[in-house]
Amino acid sequence: MYTAENFREDSFSFWKNLILITFFFTVTPLALGTSLFSLVSLSKVSMVNDETEAIRQQVVYPKSGARVFASLPTDLPAIGGDVVSADARAELVRQYLEAYGSPLEPYSGLIVDTADKYQIDYRLLTAIAQQESNLCKIIPPGSYNCWGWGIHSEGTLGFSSFEEGIEIVSQGLREEYLNKGFASIEEIMSKYTPLSRGSWANGVNKFMLEME
Repeated sequence: MYTAENFREDSFSFWKNLILITFFFTVTPLALGTSLFSLVSLSKVSMVNDETEAIRQQVVYPKSGARVFASLPTDLPAIGGDVVSADARAELVRQYLEAYGSPLEPYSGLIVDTADKYQIDYRLLTAIAQQESNLCKIIPPGSYNCWGWGIHSEGTLGFSSFEEGIEIVSQGLREEYLNKGFASIEEIMSKYTPLSRGSWANGVNKFMLEME
């Protein structure tokens, strides 16, 4: 028998279900919309952060193999091809000479230019000067001979200037050594200073590595 009490319970259940359904269809879209908005916002922030980090790394962490010197101008003349690599080599040599207080420091660019001219390693002349004369600090007065070039029993060859010495020694290394098959530092030593028993080659190799 269907009573008034049953009617009240059915009515209560109906309105309860109606309220729950209304609440569900009202709140759920709002919650979903809020969630989607948050995800989109976070995604945009993440992309901005990633772009900022990429730019920062380009400035702070230059690509390997590239040498960066803040003091170099941005527009430089080409020396034998690649502007950046040629100027970096000259700056490496200059910094090395400066560190040892060498009078050759103003000629670092000329040393690299002349090395390119005769197709020899740009570090070789400076390394030999380090081995032979402590980078021109121990040489016969007025000789400008930092490389022990032409030393013999009757005296030591002298140059009129550092520029002339750089030119003559670079040319001599090419024509009298490299062109004649003395390709390694050890082979050059066998003719340049055969009595050194390896110490000359060890020194020159070490000083060349210091300029990398």
